[in-house]
Amino acid sequence: MVTSRWNAAPAPTAALRRRGPVLERAILDAALEQLSTVGWNGLTMEGVAAGAQTGKAAVYRRWPSKEDLVVDALRAGLPKLDSAPDCGGVREDLLQLCRQMREAMYSRPGFALRAVLHECDTVTAERFHAVIFDGVIGPSVELIKEVLRRGVERGEVRADALDPYVCDVLPAMMMYRSKVCGSEWADEEFAELIDQVMVPLLRR
Repeated sequence: MVTSRWNAAPAPTAALRRRGPVLERAILDAALEQLSTVGWNGLTMEGVAAGAQTGKAAVYRRWPSKEDLVVDALRAGLPKLDSAPDCGGVREDLLQLCRQMREAMYSRPGFALRAVLHECDTVTAERFHAVIFDGVIGPSVELIKEVLRRGVERGEVRADALDPYVCDVLPAMMMYRSKVCGSEWADEEFAELIDQVMVPLLRR
């Protein structure tokens, strides 16, 4: 029996012929998926290409190294911390802000970022310092400053508490306890941190 040309195997779907921003987004998503599952040491450009359903050449054409790819994947994927909570009091505002920071740290890009920090050698990790500051630390500090300014206006916070060291306490503690102690930061731990450390620091 002669097979009709109409019964030939179907051509590749449009999804596998992606180009431009659509393909780049798929590659970045695949890189985050690899980081969050197999970690920095297990991530390969071949594995990312397979996850994005594209060829290895398409990955290398855009990102010449694993480091370049991961930097862009983290920048594109980290949740945005761009609004400070306003619950009517500085304690509740800081508690809610801590929950937002935890959500960012434990998102898929957050897990990917921590995989990089835990597994990279010192020289390689330096490539990611700007990503950490611009994506997590810097925005967190700015939102803390906003919360504290409102606290000063309400008379809850002493006027000189808008100090860089004071504003660094929450993100520094969260990063330290997460990386060194493996803390998951339950809500009750946030409450203890704010009541025992931040409130005394801010009190008039």
